[in-house]
Amino acid sequence: MRRMELGQGVYFTYLPSDKFKTSFLSAQFVTPLRAETASAHALIPAVLRRGTARYPDMQSLSAALDLLYGARVEYTVRKKGENQCVGFVSSFIDDAYTPGGEKLLEPVAELIGEMILSPATKNGRFLGAYVEGEKANLIDAIRGIVNDKRDYADRRLLQEMCGEEPYGVSRFGEEKDVERITPAKLNESYRRLIASSRLELFYIGSASLERVRLALEEAFSTLPREEVGEPAVTTTRPAPEEPRYVAEEMDVTQGKLSMGFRCGSDDTPAMLLANALFGGTSNSKLFLNVREKLSLCYFATSQYHRKKNLVTVSSGIETKNYQKAYDEIMAQLKAVQQGRLEDWELEGARSTMTNAFRTMEDSQGRLEDFYLGQAATGQSETPEDMIAELDGVTLERILAAAAQIRLDTVYFLKGKEQTA
Repeated sequence: MRRMELGQGVYFTYLPSDKFKTSFLSAQFVTPLRAETASAHALIPAVLRRGTARYPDMQSLSAALDLLYGARVEYTVRKKGENQCVGFVSSFIDDAYTPGGEKLLEPVAELIGEMILSPATKNGRFLGAYVEGEKANLIDAIRGIVNDKRDYADRRLLQEMCGEEPYGVSRFGEEKDVERITPAKLNESYRRLIASSRLELFYIGSASLERVRLALEEAFSTLPREEVGEPAVTTTRPAPEEPRYVAEEMDVTQGKLSMGFRCGSDDTPAMLLANALFGGTSNSKLFLNVREKLSLCYFATSQYHRKKNLVTVSSGIETKNYQKAYDEIMAQLKAVQQGRLEDWELEGARSTMTNAFRTMEDSQGRLEDFYLGQAATGQSETPEDMIAELDGVTLERILAAAAQIRLDTVYFLKGKEQTA
């Protein structure tokens, strides 16, 4: 892995590999996540993907990709720490496998550069039809979160728990904000985004470092650069003395209990293992006890938000089992904190986590996503570094980290006219 600065606020991460039949190229703008800009930033790459000055509609753009042996270019909207990352990822046949030995890296890089820097416009503005069409798609995506009640409950938990922090903002923004976007306003947001946000470029494939560097420098040679802002530094805060309890009623048949915990420890490898033991794997205490043994939940999992130092629990329950499920989830956390663990639990958690990092090497998409998260949050560990760190974590470190997990917020989504 090599990382270098190509220009003002433009960084390139080179991940050489000859194990794939495809090459992978990514261009991502990293900007602080804010409620007032999230919707516009989420909309921008979708509109850019509709066409360029040279290929002004999706039909001509698709034809151009077909000529590149079916290369794919997709837009992305992600949240990494308290930053929003928007841009494009592309997958195309690696040079070693093209039928006539054609070089696809350069034309694909050029096309991504065109999508970002030379979009289809009229009188200097985005086409109204493209903006309105993608606004409708973005609103559908936002509403889709509401329709998936598990996602909705987890989203509402973060809104309540991190309401005064950027982490509580959705990567898509809010429907009301999308509705207010006009082509003129979107153009203003677009110009600010590409001129003042960090651009992170990633390549995974067999091409040489020098060749990729030259292709990217050429593709983004006209990128406007003003005063480039730094990505947001993720904030942390302690849990309140008394947890917050929030209940909401909707027309649902299965209750959703989501719980958010603040983690006082900055020992990331130990926290990864503590969470794996608690609810992060199919051999965890939540899965084996709360779900399987006691049948209190249809599902019960926990997630460690490594970039924000939070643990969240997601579970589906019968409303009548709310208190029993809540008590048992807390009891299983206490069991981890007190070290009531079998040897097989610890080794199973360690094996699962190390395997997760090891298998990243088998997926270009997962590798790019990992390194984007590292770049956006100012971290430099590789998957190999994380494996080595996990191997060295002792039980004492896990218990010390788990001891600093504190309940912050409980969100319960229940059916109407039901009582907890």
